[in-house]
Amino acid sequence: MRFTKVKNQGMILLFILFSFCGCKEKWDVLSESDRVILKRTLAHWETWVPAKKEEGSAPLMTFEELYQGLHSEEQDFLNRVRAIEPVKIEETKKIHFQKITGQTYEKNGKRETLGPQYLPQPVYRAYQRMMQAMQRDLGKNLLIESGYRAPAFQLYTFLYYLPHHAFSIVETRRWVALPGLSEHGNPQKQALDFINQAGVNGDDHAEDFEELEEYKWLQAHAHEFGFELSYPRATKGTTFEPWHWRYGDLRSIR
Repeated sequence: MRFTKVKNQGMILLFILFSFCGCKEKWDVLSESDRVILKRTLAHWETWVPAKKEEGSAPLMTFEELYQGLHSEEQDFLNRVRAIEPVKIEETKKIHFQKITGQTYEKNGKRETLGPQYLPQPVYRAYQRMMQAMQRDLGKNLLIESGYRAPAFQLYTFLYYLPHHAFSIVETRRWVALPGLSEHGNPQKQALDFINQAGVNGDDHAEDFEELEEYKWLQAHAHEFGFELSYPRATKGTTFEPWHWRYGDLRSIR
């Protein structure tokens, strides 16, 4: 699974580098004590998160679930990470999600199955209409590799990848958004990451997806169905992601 790179805005980076629970010291690379807390937290999550991934419910996890069973020191650590970007997260309980299963593609002669994904139902209906049109025009369509991800799942994901980036918060957030900042967790402007039926998703080289006939079709027609490219090429402060498209404001949907 791919996780969207976020805008490297100067003010955001300054906030991270010079703010940490009211302290004047910068908070980027975790201290040894925080690394111990993180490793302990990840070990606790490994007792149940894989099961939720297996059953396909991980993208909808709640903060209550994520905090359950953690000691106060570990909960405080999560709160400190969330406080880096204290973005108000809109209530999603009234959003009806469509569970998407059975998506398969063939890569290098091997059949692969994507894990369950979720989309707000109006977004899913728009996606279906768009794929029906693409199938009619090209004889092929695109699959959803990543749809909605709850803020709690986004926090889990960010912390899971933190050790992979030398425990650096600044470096990790170049690749994984903090909760409340990812379009994947915003049902009002829901993001979709596409993968084609041959398994091309731009993971290694964005140009691989950019060269697809399906991508060129999206450029010409996606707007007709309410979708737009989130991170176009040569947009200041962002990384080009031809696979990452977002839908419009649900409040404007009829």
